[in-house]
Amino acid sequence: MTPDPAFLGVEKSYGGKRWNAVEADERLGLALAQRHDLPEIVGRILAARGIDVNTAEDFLNPQLRRLLPNPSQLLDMDVAARRLADAVTKDEKLAVFGDYDVDGATSSALLKRFFQAVDHDISIYIPDRLVEGYGPNLPALLKLKEEGADIVITVDCGIVAFEALSGAQDAGLEVIVVDHHLAEPNLPPAVAVVNPNRLDDPSPHKHLAAVGVTFLLIVAVNRVLRDRGWFAERKEPDLMQWLDIVALGTVCDVVSLIGVNRALVTQGLKVMGGRCNEGIAALSDIAGLTERPAAYHAGFVFGPRVNAGGRVGESWLGASLLTTRDRGQAADYAKRLDQYNQERRTIESTCLEEAVSMVVAEATSSVVLVGSENWHPGVIGIVASRLRERFDRPACVIAYEGNVGKGSGRSVKGFDLGAAVVAARQAGFLEGGGGHTMAAGFTINKDKEDAFRAFIENRIDAMAGDEALVRRYRIDGALQPAGANLELIQAIEQLGPFGAGNAQPRFAFPAAQIINAAPVGENHIRCTITGDSGGRLKAISFRSLETPLGQALLNTRGLPLHVCGTLRIDRWQGRETPQLTIEDAAAIN
Repeated sequence: MTPDPAFLGVEKSYGGKRWNAVEADERLGLALAQRHDLPEIVGRILAARGIDVNTAEDFLNPQLRRLLPNPSQLLDMDVAARRLADAVTKDEKLAVFGDYDVDGATSSALLKRFFQAVDHDISIYIPDRLVEGYGPNLPALLKLKEEGADIVITVDCGIVAFEALSGAQDAGLEVIVVDHHLAEPNLPPAVAVVNPNRLDDPSPHKHLAAVGVTFLLIVAVNRVLRDRGWFAERKEPDLMQWLDIVALGTVCDVVSLIGVNRALVTQGLKVMGGRCNEGIAALSDIAGLTERPAAYHAGFVFGPRVNAGGRVGESWLGASLLTTRDRGQAADYAKRLDQYNQERRTIESTCLEEAVSMVVAEATSSVVLVGSENWHPGVIGIVASRLRERFDRPACVIAYEGNVGKGSGRSVKGFDLGAAVVAARQAGFLEGGGGHTMAAGFTINKDKEDAFRAFIENRIDAMAGDEALVRRYRIDGALQPAGANLELIQAIEQLGPFGAGNAQPRFAFPAAQIINAAPVGENHIRCTITGDSGGRLKAISFRSLETPLGQALLNTRGLPLHVCGTLRIDRWQGRETPQLTIEDAAAIN
């Protein structure tokens, strides 16, 4: 089968990628544009994403009343809801064991906010990443039992915690698992295991983040309490008020923004704009955010700060920030998290530089896998993401302490890394591990590193074929700088929120002239592009100064380049101007 011709003839760009045009039904695109009063190119983008006349309204205007599923569709949901409602009415003590990332922090905070609203407090336990590692551990569960907990709810973890949950069961502690990571055929011992990625769960909601599953849980518990008359003399809480927390966790866990996730994030960003959560408001202030938050801010402004406590500081800070109602305390927590985030960035930079040199030095492989005893385990997930972006391959980074390493991996579209890690553990190459399609964590002995690498390579080669992991950029259309105006970008924004499963549209600018290119900030390149039809468009290329792309932008010597990237509105001091984020460029053949 002959591959489609490269877009603009770009077989290999400065980023080492092949450009391919996104295929779309032109007639459907035109019909969508006319029906919804959109520019034709935006209608074409909708068609290319599988949206038709029957699904366009839900895509453009996602509403929870239409898209929120019945929580009972998930196995064990009703069992969990009834048991937690019993705990409320019988005044039993509840505790949450949450993961230390944003998904875990938001899930934990959501449960605390809900149970407080129904007159039942709940404690939160977040493990120390360095001391305790990922997931429930028996000493921590027994400590919660000693402190009086009758039921522990694990969120964003627990699906493979067989030993810890077995020990908790023996000690008489009831556990409810709320997770979304890939499960195994056997489930851990628990009162209920609520996870759309159980192998026996037929529900179509496998793309939910843990915080999304947790939101369905509080909907289910609230429903049971209502049916039992709990709100006859109490005010029933408005669950929609916490959608800002749900949106934050959903965006930061990089799950697909489709279906109910799209509705949760869309509505959650509206709530976030109201600054009702003291912690999120404090994060906005510490980051100097002056515009209404979008998915970008959730993922790249708020998320890294919430994460920073679990990575290099105090693991409980993120959940505490999202649950406090004291503005002064929220400001203090946000300041501490901001400082930890700056520390994290410094550590990450050193680790990434070393990792890149190791990757460049190693033989060509279908997977990036590097490890060192000098790396902080709190940043390896971010470094894996950077390596995945740079080399367009699944990337795993391992921080060793002696012979034992903690690893984190990020994948590319088309390769299920979570399933591969689970299979590697079952095959004896890993001591532990799990995850989902695009991300995974694991524990490995150093002497098994080569065998693990070979195992992953073999899985990639077996599923891939010649074209599987070809490095490529998908181009949604071609524009001239003069056409990239505010009206077009505002129409494109109607396709948001953007993220996994709904990438921000990428446009090519053929034969663009690069003017006024100069370094700015931390390894970024700022410039302006213009074209044959006139018009100027300001542009920025992030983290590219020392890359072939950055050098090409700085040294065009007057020659035009094909440029591609995404468009956004730059809002500064009350002014709105179009801006291009340059992701790649190529010489003109």
